[in-house]
Amino acid sequence: CPFMTFLGILSNMDSEAHEKRSPLLTSSKQDIAPHIAHVGGMKHYLCGCCAAFNNIAITFPIQKVLFRQQLYGIRTRDAVLQPRRDGFRNLYRGILPPSMQKTTTLALMFGLYEDLSCLLHNHVSTPEFATRSMAAVLAGTTEAIFTPLERVQTLLQDHKHHDKFTNTYHAFKALKCHGMKEHYRGLVPILFRNGPIKEHLPTATTHSAHLVNDFICGGLLGAVLGILFFPVNVVKTRIQSHIGGEFQSFPKVFQKIWLERDRKLTDLFRGAHLNYHWSLISWGKINAIYEFLLKII
Repeated sequence: CPFMTFLGILSNMDSEAHEKRSPLLTSSKQDIAPHIAHVGGMKHYLCGCCAAFNNIAITFPIQKVLFRQQLYGIRTRDAVLQPRRDGFRNLYRGILPPSMQKTTTLALMFGLYEDLSCLLHNHVSTPEFATRSMAAVLAGTTEAIFTPLERVQTLLQDHKHHDKFTNTYHAFKALKCHGMKEHYRGLVPILFRNGPIKEHLPTATTHSAHLVNDFICGGLLGAVLGILFFPVNVVKTRIQSHIGGEFQSFPKVFQKIWLERDRKLTDLFRGAHLNYHWSLISWGKINAIYEFLLKII
């Protein structure tokens, strides 16, 4: 995915700079690398999983408000009032699918990204940027495997379906009646969505400074990419909010939403400012926690 590509480039810059500063340390690392390769590889998966779970538990209510804006094109105030009317009991309704999905996909994205980067670097004679970009795309597409979880999350978060589904199992049972294809409704936007800021940050000299830099780097990149792909998520949300019936194409659904919102970009991007802040917090936390856990594990 684009986020992993950018972070890969930045991490590569950091590693190259560190190697230039510490040639003896680099040599010693090469000597012991075969003995720690397996443990080090698993560490990336574990850190990605923990970072994702922490983020979901804290930011899920914000994501629910954002979801309502994407689906209905309503103002922020109205989107906030909907969960309030639903009550605290339904505030975390639908959190199980994203918890399962995000912890798994981010663990795979971070872990596979590192593994694929090393694999491509060792077997493909291409520039570092190309190998890391290819690894990011391959790792990002793994999220598409878990589309059914994102599909169920959409159904459970939509207040119109509160009376139809009591929990995740019930929603999956309802989808099963329509066949496996129904589980992957909205796959195309997800594939499309997943398809050097740190240099300008102050030099970190303490552990806390590194943590702040990781938060800013991940947050800014996530926020910018969240804005760029916002219309894709709007279309994805609309597609996945329906059960049964015709499978409409991405262009057809986009055109329908565009006409419903009076062909105005401001209406199409309604909720984008909340998405920006949510992405800033979410990806900032994910990146900072991930990098922090890598250092202490």
